[in-house]
Amino acid sequence: MPGPRVVALGGGHGLAASLAALRLVTDDITAIVTVADDGGSSGRLRDEFGVLPPGDLRMALSALCADTEWGHIWRDVLQHRFGGDGLLGGHALGNLLIVTLWELNSDPVVGLRLVGELLGARGTVLPMASVPLHISALVIDPDATHPDDAHVVHGQAQVAVTPGEVLEVFLEPANPPTRPECVAAIDVADWVVLGPGSWFTSVMPHLLVPDLRAALVGTSARRLLTLNVELDTTETQGFSAARHLDSLATHAPELRFDVVLADPSVVEDPRAVEAAAHRLGAELFVSPVASRRPGAHDTLRLAAAYRDVMGIS
Repeated sequence: MPGPRVVALGGGHGLAASLAALRLVTDDITAIVTVADDGGSSGRLRDEFGVLPPGDLRMALSALCADTEWGHIWRDVLQHRFGGDGLLGGHALGNLLIVTLWELNSDPVVGLRLVGELLGARGTVLPMASVPLHISALVIDPDATHPDDAHVVHGQAQVAVTPGEVLEVFLEPANPPTRPECVAAIDVADWVVLGPGSWFTSVMPHLLVPDLRAALVGTSARRLLTLNVELDTTETQGFSAARHLDSLATHAPELRFDVVLADPSVVEDPRAVEAAAHRLGAELFVSPVASRRPGAHDTLRLAAAYRDVMGIS
């Protein structure tokens, strides 16, 4: 099952859900992962060692593990998180393994490839930038009465939990270098898949890296945007599906899409969502992809939707 060449962009649980579905559709997957996490184990490691935050990269690798006893064992090892209040408390073992390999080899992509080989991963995992990034957002408090009352919130962990309306997100540094492997993968892809995931902290940051955005705009690949199955989260409080799409267009107005994939549960106003999709150049594809678990995609249903959208027989 060679399948189409697919590049998937995002981070955290959203990207992991997309990758778990895509691996049922194709063997040619490149994951391009956000590197702005500054909370939890990843934040501690990036602060102490000055490395890329490994957590989202670990989750992407785990999602691509071989569907064998060996692959599942090492996936569970990577995902194991130490308990307690000691120095190891809260760290995922996979984060420590990845940072160890980065200390042994200065090229982070080599370390990620070695972890992928250990897992028998069906795909390649790349960081979206060569340096750790910081996300900041312009936010209006819920009780504010005027847009001028907006203030800047610094850090991915804080942006994700700060109540209010996010008007804009930006990266520091503002012009980070991306990996050449990311640009090369996008250039030769058949499909590029963006989302699902935390809208302003996992999905949007890819559009703020200039070289990455230019590659997404210039590629001949078809572009698919996967909407979340839970829209009204802390960082998208009160956002409809249409508003999600319009916010993306605001941050990257030159980027066009071919398809917007949405679960019926989030398409409350089909005409408004279709109109917003058309403003991105895309057609709306509605398919039941939600899991019984609140806020999660069902792997098999999402894989079936990807197969239908991509025209894979």
